[in-house]
Amino acid sequence: MTAKDYQKILVGVDDSADALAAFRYAIHRALADDAALIITSILESDDYSVFEAMDKDYVHGEAEALEQHIQDYRHLALKAGIKSVTAVIAEGDPGETIVKTLIPKYQPDLLVVGAEAKKGIKRHFGSQAAYMAKYAPISVLVVRD
Repeated sequence: MTAKDYQKILVGVDDSADALAAFRYAIHRALADDAALIITSILESDDYSVFEAMDKDYVHGEAEALEQHIQDYRHLALKAGIKSVTAVIAEGDPGETIVKTLIPKYQPDLLVVGAEAKKGIKRHFGSQAAYMAKYAPISVLVVRD
């Protein structure tokens, strides 16, 4: 498969500089290939303290903020000229959720992710990008800011 064969590109976003760089690359690649773009952000429930997890208003507020954030990304992609843009929010461990749930469901042929996540305790124990590069059944492009 060459880069020009991409039909669907999945990009993972959060509020890190690397994720923004990945998003910019995904826009560029989708425009070049006339590919559909699937933008995802993962709500990491293990980032909550016990008290936050029990507070339904807190969790709901986090989900609403994430929904607004991903819709902003979707709007930027449409404004850039991408014809088919899907925004997806999922919950769980980012690497596992993308590899085990989102890739099988949306069947992209390229995954674009940033090298480093800005938040979450997982950043201290190993790279989500490395996990996805190792276990994803499709090509993975890891972008650094």
